[in-house]
Amino acid sequence: MKDISLDLSNLQDFYSNNEFSLLANKYDEINQFLHNKTGKGNEFLGWLNLPSTIPGKEIDNIKLISEEIKSKVDFVVVIGIGGSYLGSRAVIEALSNNFHQYKTNGKFPQILYAGQNISEDYMYELLSFLKDKSFAIVVISKSGTTTEPAIAFRLLKKELEKSLSTDEVNKRIIAITDKSKGALKQLANQENYRTFNIPDDVGGRFSVLTAVGLLPIAIAGFDIEKLLEGAKDMSKATSTDVSFENNIAAQYAVARNVLYNKGKTNEILVNYNPKLHYIAEWWKQLYGESEGKDNKGIFPASVNFTTDLHSMGQYIQDGLRNLFETIISVNETKYKLEIPTDNDNLDKLNYIAGKRLSAVNKMAELGTKIAHLDGNVPVIRIEIPEINEYFLGQLIYFFEKACAISGYYLGVNPFDQPGVEAYKKNMFALLGKPGFEEETEKIKKRI
Repeated sequence: MKDISLDLSNLQDFYSNNEFSLLANKYDEINQFLHNKTGKGNEFLGWLNLPSTIPGKEIDNIKLISEEIKSKVDFVVVIGIGGSYLGSRAVIEALSNNFHQYKTNGKFPQILYAGQNISEDYMYELLSFLKDKSFAIVVISKSGTTTEPAIAFRLLKKELEKSLSTDEVNKRIIAITDKSKGALKQLANQENYRTFNIPDDVGGRFSVLTAVGLLPIAIAGFDIEKLLEGAKDMSKATSTDVSFENNIAAQYAVARNVLYNKGKTNEILVNYNPKLHYIAEWWKQLYGESEGKDNKGIFPASVNFTTDLHSMGQYIQDGLRNLFETIISVNETKYKLEIPTDNDNLDKLNYIAGKRLSAVNKMAELGTKIAHLDGNVPVIRIEIPEINEYFLGQLIYFFEKACAISGYYLGVNPFDQPGVEAYKKNMFALLGKPGFEEETEKIKKRI
């Protein structure tokens, strides 16, 4: 089976072979940091061998509970924020029909999301929608006290309790949380919820291949074993005994750091298939939260082409030259659709009549790549044979591995997120949370 591939051939005009080699020669040292667990944040490397080490019993349990939930309800609300929901949503949206939310009498429950914002209108409309619906909750939080998901869980739990017995409510709530401590774990023990553990050594943004991502993906009807198989094969293809010349994760990490050293501080992840929109959202968290610290880091952004060629395309072509582009290119589409001939030809499209839409899309991709290269935008290209569980598993692990390597090249800890706490501290102070009295007084003086 053909694997995903990496093409760096379009970068030859943007840096010299010597500049690339200087960083490539440091790869063995970086590789040792990662695989010998001697680098920064080494206590959070559980994701590294996860595809091969996740217990078969846990996979069986995930599948068993997902089948039970699927037989009971029409909707499942996944409550979480950041890595607690982005990974599963990325896979589910990539594998789903573009119009799945409008389908009725489906074989699998629709997956809805909560706890990823504090919008009053969003929660009101979600609760109103669910009033006469059968639904279950998958709540994901290591602590159980993260503000956004904790608020959503309190509201949705109360909604379940309005129409169901206590016993049935508890059967419809699955908690994915810490194995032994925290508010959510305490509540799960108290109410006898079914639970899955978030491994201590796996950070949220690297957790999609744990129960955090696998349970929602399984409930949505997709093959989690194929997903893990793809990730496992990519872990082998990027393992410690694979040379730099054959390791696409290492090559991607080096290429983006060479470009960063040349002043290309913004990376734009590009897709030509709207199914990959949430893959980009997951990727932005993965790289932004891992690299953006110590006043360093490549800023991760994303665009959906050809849609955004009619908006952001102008800036990418002619704006500030501090950016580079990474394209995720899908080789084969799931369906075939040809452009018909029209007798009047008023739209002047008969010259492409008989061609598949995918062929036109590929020429748009190629034409855009050439234009951006001419506009001094370096272009990296990642090709996926098709969008399915196996290749998404490969892609997820590829990005995770490259992210860790890239963070070590930058000299930062790729596995912490100290800056995330700044807004929380201010919010708690403004809300008058007990224990934040001193901060409340300080911030009142500022406003």
